[in-house]
Amino acid sequence: MTATGNNTIELKLADAAAPVTGSLASAVSEVAAKSASESKKTPVPASAGTAKTNIFDFDRTSLERFFEEDLGEKKFRAHQVMKWIHHRYVTDFAEMTDLGKVLRAKLEERAVVHAPQLIFDKASTDGTHKWLLGMDPKNAIETVYIPDKGRGTLCVSSQVGCALNCTFCSTATQGFNRNLSTAEIIGQVWIAARHLGNVPHQQRKLTNVVMMGMGEPLANFDNVVRAMSIMRDDLGYGLANKRVTLSTAGMVPMIDRLAAESDVSLAVSLHAPTDELRSELVPLNKKYPIAELMDACVRYALRKKGESVTFEYTLMKGVNDQPQHARELVRLMREFDRRVQMKDAAKVNLIPFNPFPGTRFERPDDEVIRGFQKLLNNAGMIAPVRRTRGDDIDAACGQLKGQVMDRTRRQAEFRKRLSAQEAGDAAA
Repeated sequence: MTATGNNTIELKLADAAAPVTGSLASAVSEVAAKSASESKKTPVPASAGTAKTNIFDFDRTSLERFFEEDLGEKKFRAHQVMKWIHHRYVTDFAEMTDLGKVLRAKLEERAVVHAPQLIFDKASTDGTHKWLLGMDPKNAIETVYIPDKGRGTLCVSSQVGCALNCTFCSTATQGFNRNLSTAEIIGQVWIAARHLGNVPHQQRKLTNVVMMGMGEPLANFDNVVRAMSIMRDDLGYGLANKRVTLSTAGMVPMIDRLAAESDVSLAVSLHAPTDELRSELVPLNKKYPIAELMDACVRYALRKKGESVTFEYTLMKGVNDQPQHARELVRLMREFDRRVQMKDAAKVNLIPFNPFPGTRFERPDDEVIRGFQKLLNNAGMIAPVRRTRGDDIDAACGQLKGQVMDRTRRQAEFRKRLSAQEAGDAAA
């Protein structure tokens, strides 16, 4: 994506012969209209009201069932198709040459491999890469790839917007529209992996996936768990269980369900060591306070020997960055280690706040961040400070914003506050 002097952007569409120019909103609309017109040729998932089934919606078990029960084929054929899609990035059944002509004809009639619509992608100066992906005619989400030494992490979205309304998160200002399907979640991985030239089990550019993009993953449980199954499957992206991480704001019953139904790493968006402060920052805390949340995290860690839980802590100037907050956090983490009976069962990721227009929060000074970290380290805790990546393209933690047709009215309320703030600044 290239920016121009008059705030327009040049967008290269996934299936267009030439770029188009326009605002982000009009670009989303144009791509959506193009997708709608082409849906007669390339149908979207059956869940969206068409007759064909989107193969991206299936993990190995459900695809085997589809081949056996719907197509009358042996289930190993499902394995072949998964390899074509997730290893070779082939979406045209006609190109799947180890399938017989009769089977290919069945697939053409009954199924489709349909990824989200690529609206634009942009690279940061630090190597971070962001994609804006159209989900339907009115909504788009963002996906971010973060390269580092020896690893490449993809931050994946689970919802269009987010319903939780955490006060310091840019995504929250967009409001909420809907959950993403399994196809829309794993489609983000497919688009990024194809772009990177990732070859599962051979040339790994994509080594980690974190469900930390737009949305609360546990509020979209079934689709997220199915997508994570594909990420970890050898016929999918072959990622180790510990290299797929789900981040939650603290939906306690669903943490327990995740422990029973999946085997991935758990990260918890904590951000405050006391209920009074956390309830201000993360409204979900009023329903599931810290004591209940920590109980669920202990149960999660105890399900498997050596399991740790990562606690995300976004540092905000004058809000949660004081020495007293650090000491309270140490007590909370030590108690967690004691209950799990393992040193470093609790790991803390310190995240300096990433500003966005209209927010009342600020990033602490570097000296304050280092002082907070030192208090935790001196207490024997693992507490790295997450290096800000991709902030020049608004791809840093807490900055993701797609195109959300908000059903909660939160976006309109935020824009009203922002306009009032800008008017006040101009008057001053």
